Amino acid sequence: MPAKSKAQQKAAGMALAAKRGEMKVSDLQGAAKDMYDSMSEEELRDFAETKHDNKPEHVDN
Repeated sequence: MPAKSKAQQKAAGMALAAKRGEMKVSDLQGAAKDMYDSMSEEELRDFAETKHDNKPEHVDN
């Protein structure tokens, strides 16, 4: 499932970095923290690898 916004893609990238041990989990906030807790590394990778051309900065849920 691809990310729907640049913000969602960025949060997934941060959560993925934390899952891989590239950054501290304690540095995560908001959506990135929620994604870290609820998504697998594979799901996070799918979100983070989404092309960001023509993506809005934010999307209302």
